[in-house]
Amino acid sequence: MEKTTEQREQDMRLEKTLKRIKHTIIVLSGKGGVGKTTVSINLAVGLALKGLSVGIMDIDLHGPNIAKMLGVEGETIPGGAEGLEPFPVLPNLKAMSIALLMEDRDSPIIWRGPMKMGVIKQFLSDVNWGELDYLVIDSPPGTGDEPLSACQLIPNVTGAIVVTTPQDVAVLDARKTVSFARQLKVPVIGVIENMSGFVCPHCGNVTNLFGTGGGERAAADFGVPFLGRIPLEAKLAAHGDAGTPFIHGLKDAEAGKIMNDIVEKITAFPGGAS
Repeated sequence: MEKTTEQREQDMRLEKTLKRIKHTIIVLSGKGGVGKTTVSINLAVGLALKGLSVGIMDIDLHGPNIAKMLGVEGETIPGGAEGLEPFPVLPNLKAMSIALLMEDRDSPIIWRGPMKMGVIKQFLSDVNWGELDYLVIDSPPGTGDEPLSACQLIPNVTGAIVVTTPQDVAVLDARKTVSFARQLKVPVIGVIENMSGFVCPHCGNVTNLFGTGGGERAAADFGVPFLGRIPLEAKLAAHGDAGTPFIHGLKDAEAGKIMNDIVEKITAFPGGAS
């Protein structure tokens, strides 16, 4: 079917936007509840703290959480001469989420695939991202419409990060996610094992609530990098709810140090910032 004039114009805006973004990273998980959004926002903040110009785009349309976890819940996105303006979380960190466009945070998004793809395309073509070193894309769990749309709309995704927890049921789905990225010819930057041991706030001992090593084994099986294990620490949830990413708010804690190390590995990925 021949495209309309409006569709062709949007395609031109999309192409113009992508030319101004050096690197795009999509954060994936095979299943929900593994801390993918926590990783996404801490990655974005960590890159920004290195002095890089960063955007974070929330394409988890049914469960948009980055606004809450970045401390900008309730803020709104203004329009401008060059389209919607992403919210300035930091001087060099911009965020875009459907949550920033909704008046009622309790209203559900009840959309089918084509409508979701249309919104994701708008987030790329009609948002004034400006010049970015990195665009971090937080996707919903699984290998469905949203991550597929993002990977199809962006012809040269720098790479995918796969987040899992250690137990077999999560790793099983993470393996499918690595295969998903490969089928779409998206390089896999690596696997992160989240919630890898609970650090007792009193004695510092680590208890492996969900086992350990599953993410590292999956990475080895597929021949992709293992980026690190992020432990559970009591303060992590509180910082997420308060909108203060732990890579900054808990930078001296074990999780903060590990996340900083992961950011270093990501910028060293072929084609990265360093």
